[in-house]
This record gives sequence, structure tokens and C-alpha cells, in this order.
Amino acid sequence: MAKIYAHASSKHNNLQPKDETIRFILNYSKALNLIDYNNLEFEALLN
Repeated sequence: MAKIYAHASSKHNNLQPKDETIRFILNYSKALNLIDYNNLEFEALLN
């Protein structure tokens, strides 16, 4: 099993996300609001 993960895979070295993917993730993270209340965590999407 260790031999599988010991060397880097050449087919996954050139992954480049599209600009629209990065923009979507950044906008989503800006709209996401986490609220802590009595040891509970609530997620609210402010849209």
C-alpha cells in the first residue's frame, strides 16, 4: 500500500481550476454565515 502513495502521480500535477469555479467558491464562502449557539453550529446562506 505504501508503494502506491510513495511517488507523485504525473496525471494530477497539471490540474488548473477554471476562473468561473474559483469565482463560484469565493462568492459562496462570502455568503456563508456560521452561527454558534449553545454548542450547536448553524449554517446560513445569506443570499
